[in-house]
Formats: sequence, C-alpha cells, structure tokens
Amino acid sequence: MAGIIQKKTKKSPENSSTDSSAVTSPDIDNASSDIEVYAKEVLNALIADNLPPTPNNFALYFDRLLENKSESLRKQIHAILELEENNDDENTIILEQNLKQGFGSIKNILSVTANLYKNISLMTKILGKRKKELDTAPKTKEALSVINDLEGDVLKLHSILKTQSSQMKSIYDDTAKIVKSVENETIFDNKFGVYNKRYLLTKIEQEIGLIKEFNHKSSLIMIELSRELKKSVKSDKAILLMTRTIARLLLKTSRRSDIVAHYGNGVFAMLLKHTDIESAKKASERLCDLVSNSNFFLADREVQLKIAIGVTDIDSKHSVEEIIVSAMDGIEKAYEEKDADYAVSLRS
Repeated sequence: MAGIIQKKTKKSPENSSTDSSAVTSPDIDNASSDIEVYAKEVLNALIADNLPPTPNNFALYFDRLLENKSESLRKQIHAILELEENNDDENTIILEQNLKQGFGSIKNILSVTANLYKNISLMTKILGKRKKELDTAPKTKEALSVINDLEGDVLKLHSILKTQSSQMKSIYDDTAKIVKSVENETIFDNKFGVYNKRYLLTKIEQEIGLIKEFNHKSSLIMIELSRELKKSVKSDKAILLMTRTIARLLLKTSRRSDIVAHYGNGVFAMLLKHTDIESAKKASERLCDLVSNSNFFLADREVQLKIAIGVTDIDSKHSVEEIIVSAMDGIEKAYEEKDADYAVSLRS
C-alpha cells in the first residue's frame, strides 16, 4: 500500500508569469493535482495485482486505497465525487419505490370504488323496501311516479357503477401482475433500506466468477442483532427499530464498492470486494465499535446495541450457498466464544 500523497502544484512555462486575466485558485490546482497523482497510483495498484483497469475495478480500488490516505485528501476527493455522483442502483431503487406507491394508490381507488358500489346497492334495496311500503299506504299518482323514476335512475347508476367497478378490478389485477413481476426482479429491501437477498446472491455469484478469473481476495460478513439483547428487550417494535439502526450503521461504515444487503429475518450481509480475511476482521472490529458506541433509547432507559458477526472468505471452489453457510457458522462461533463479537469461519 502506498504512503500518503504529498500535495504538488503543476506549473507550466507559459503560465509562470502573473496573468491577471487568468487567475486560478491554488486550492483547486492542488486538489486537481492530488487526484491526478492518486489516479495514477490506483492504476499502478491494479496493474501490480494483475487486474484489468476496467471502470468497476478502478472504482473499487479508488475507494479501497483512499482509506489509508490523509484526511485532507479524502475530504478533497469526496467533495469532488459528490458533484458527479450518479448511482444507477439508487435510481432503480427510487423507481421501485415509486412504482409500489403508485400501485398502492390504485389499490386505494379500487377500495373507494368498491365502497361506493356497496352503498349504491344498499340504496337500491332501501328504495325497493320503501316502494313496497307505499303499495300498502295511501298514495297519490304523482308520488308513485316520482318513486318509479327515482328507482329507475338508481338502477341505471347501479348498472354503470357495476360495470366500472368490474373494469377497475381488471385494471387492478393487471397492475398487480406487473408489480409482482417487478418485485421478482427488485434489488431493494424496503423494510431496512438496503439491498435484498436476491441482489446479494447475484453479486456473490458474480464475485466468485471474478475471483476465478483474476484470483484476488474477497470476503463476506454476516451480521445480526445480539440474541441476548433481543431476549432482554422482549418488544417486537423495539427490536425492529434496533435492527433498522444496525442497517443504517452498516451503510454508514461501508465503502461505495461494498454491498450491504438484508439476507432475511434481521440478518444482514456485507460483501467486501478485494478484501482479505485480515482486512475483513478489521472491518468487523470497526463495525462492532461503531454499533456499541451508538445510543439507543428504549422508553426511559438507554440500551447499548450489540451485534454478532460471522466472517468468511469467498473463493471459486465453493458455491454461493456454501459461502453463506460458512459466514452464518461464523456467527454461531462468535456466540460460543466468550466476549467475542465476531468470529472467522473458513471452509476446508
């Protein structure tokens, strides 16, 4: 790993003299120069590790090497990255959320229409009842005429509404099929605001293929809220809030190249690309510290959050399922070891 990059300002012969018509901010020049030097370092690291300098690999190494740079350089680069941030996955997530909200609106419209149809049906029955009462009571020709006309109008409205209600149900059913199809391809877990299990398994499969091709190191960690903590709380709502807090902390501590996903039943996963076991252990330590130092208030008392983490490596010799099981075994080992928040599980 290379050392800290020293700031260096570029100078050219033709710009060596003072020119009042072209004054450039020294900070901008320094930031631009630092990034150029850093970009070369990233490229050299890719070549040294025998990896092709593809956009994805470059972005991954760009994030990973940046962790060991000075705070000032990290701030400079992050400020520039924010200006050009364009995450296709985030756009997809927003699209999924909007689609589900739209489906919810259609469902509400159908519910209102169904209630209106029921009310009209009820009015029709009431009119029929009142008409029978008039047949046995003193009446005038004009009153009967009004009742008959009103009954005819209500029956017409009933018929129209019945047809439209049927059409609405057909539209609802078609929309439900579309939403179901989208959900089968979704990548986002609405409950916790991270990627879902399907997306995680796809990414692990892809990473196995990349490791087989380029022989680099990657790791997987699985995380869950401490079982002892959940037993002591005994409130499903509080446990859900704690689990959501864990999800937010995972996102906070992750790199842009990491995949944070909800595997299921409150168990989360982080796919750490180009990260060996030792680095994954350090990442687990940082995460445990971050979680334990986070405040969570339950009613009038403060609760210290605690998690259990299983760490495993990803290789091309084992399937996605075997890798997942290995990481889950790591969680069990963490519970078995006294005062351990995480444990490593390696396959033979």
